[in-house]
Amino acid sequence: MFRKVKKRHSSSSSQSSEISTKSKSVDSSLGGLSRSSTVASLDTDSTKSSGNSALDACAEFRVKYVGAMEKLPFEMCRTLLEPPDLISYIDTAQQEGKLPFVAADEEMFLGVSKYGVRVASADQCDVLQRHPLYLVVRMLCYDDGLGAGRNLLALNTTDPSQQECSIWVYQCSSAEQAQAICKVLSAAFDSALASDTKS
Repeated sequence: MFRKVKKRHSSSSSQSSEISTKSKSVDSSLGGLSRSSTVASLDTDSTKSSGNSALDACAEFRVKYVGAMEKLPFEMCRTLLEPPDLISYIDTAQQEGKLPFVAADEEMFLGVSKYGVRVASADQCDVLQRHPLYLVVRMLCYDDGLGAGRNLLALNTTDPSQQECSIWVYQCSSAEQAQAICKVLSAAFDSALASDTKS
């Protein structure tokens, strides 16, 4: 059984950062019928003079885990370079039963820092996933199109040494939370790029 999917309009702007000659991009597209880009870089001027920048700490968010498609062929990453392609791939996976439409009830802590993305259990006793910053290809947040106002966060990672890539999907509590996560990751990329330039 197939669901009706609202027509999606792709975002026209994205932010890219080159880190160690590897292209990184962070896209944030929200909204039902018109998905406007919400990528923004945070002010890092105040962090340059102080070693205790906001990115030295881990920004944590409560999210729900939808699922993952792991160990996809490495070539798959090249076909998912644009936000609409990644959204369409996730939609198809949900329709084919490879990913659930609704997240599990249990909340998790998703932490973002200059080291990458870490997902821990609700009690923070167990680290469930780690995604180093240099393996993150794209983070995308968008309305799931089902009319329930759910905002999904898709994280695309790659592992060149294993010649594979993975897609991790989380459900955010609001559009504002989804935007905040993307902004923090964008700032992490900017910080890493700045550090790489200095050295």
